[in-house]
Amino acid sequence: MRANYLFTSESVSEGHPDKVCDRISDEIVDLVYREAAKTGIDPWTVRIACETLATTNRVVIAGEVRLPPSLLKKDKDGKDVINPSKFKSAARKAIRDIGYEQDGFHWKTARIDVLLHSQSADIAQGVDKAADHDNAEGAGDQGIMFGYACRETPDLMPAPIYYSHRILQLLAAARKKGEGDAAKLGPDAKSQVTVRYVDGKPAEVASIVLSTQHLDDSWDSDNVRSVVEPYIREALGDLKIADDCKWYINPTGKFVIGGPDGDAGLTGRKIIVDTYGGAAPHGGGAFSGKDTTKVDRSAAYAARYLAKNVVAAGLAERCTIQIAYAIGIAQPLAIYVDLHGTGKVSEDQVEAAIRQVIDLSPTGIRRHLDLNKPIYARTSAYGHFGRKAGRDGSFSWERLDLVKPLKDAIKG
Repeated sequence: MRANYLFTSESVSEGHPDKVCDRISDEIVDLVYREAAKTGIDPWTVRIACETLATTNRVVIAGEVRLPPSLLKKDKDGKDVINPSKFKSAARKAIRDIGYEQDGFHWKTARIDVLLHSQSADIAQGVDKAADHDNAEGAGDQGIMFGYACRETPDLMPAPIYYSHRILQLLAAARKKGEGDAAKLGPDAKSQVTVRYVDGKPAEVASIVLSTQHLDDSWDSDNVRSVVEPYIREALGDLKIADDCKWYINPTGKFVIGGPDGDAGLTGRKIIVDTYGGAAPHGGGAFSGKDTTKVDRSAAYAARYLAKNVVAAGLAERCTIQIAYAIGIAQPLAIYVDLHGTGKVSEDQVEAAIRQVIDLSPTGIRRHLDLNKPIYARTSAYGHFGRKAGRDGSFSWERLDLVKPLKDAIKG
């Protein structure tokens, strides 16, 4: 592991075209869970994989679902078909909350097409009854998922992505509150922070990049910097800004046309922003728009949960965990732990302890983290990790309730 180096991560705001799509897809997931609860449908039977595309005044929602009756209607032949009205309403509310009321993308006027259809029976049979016949759900797909934690920030996240997210979160909050000239910022923004590491620890910020949409056509880069710089400094907190730090604020000049009107968006294109900013591996699968039988989502949450608790337990300064699955098979094929030379115990001991403290089948993960509920819209921007666990059950994978069980398992 290098001691002295530069590392960079980026974040994108909730108004970035891809994040608009992630938000709509996760609002659809929450809608299905809410409607299931309202109508007495077992939440364990919910299935949804929802993809969204957005462009100039147009949104297309597609994918596969198993729906409660309240989201269906009868066609002319008396068959059950999807009723698009509640899906469209959920999308419009999301767009309005993000803040899009522009000629090229407006929550009221955007055309929304709902092209959802029933889940493939071939996929469903693998999920509903595991191929290894242990009476647990099988994994919704094959794949590898990673979790990571380190001691660089209070939330045990890598510093570059932590601060990149925080900058955009503060700007979005100020914009929505109407604070001074921040009210003239638009929803679409990107940040990027380069951190200089000394002796393996974050020492200072070497460069800051921020591009943000603004609604005042007369503004230039200097105007934007005067508005955003106080929020950037607040976001960085005690992390020093280097004396020679390079600032690039709206480096191309004006940024008035933004969001899906300026660039088409798709669900699942910001997976590194969603996770660790490139500081850790990623298995490749996106999270948003998927129910938690999809191990792309649930097992990535479990891997972060485990890595965070390993570090919080003082077993290592850094921890990467990989979990591998096969479609239709409930239990993971393999668990791999890397403590990056910082471990107080061996990787073999941690791997054995993990298997003792949690059932990593999709059923086990969903039960342990209580994932069968409408908690996903909030995950769609500013990262799925490094967030505060909510009273509503959101971000349950950020809890530190495995610290003692892991220590006990290793001692035992």
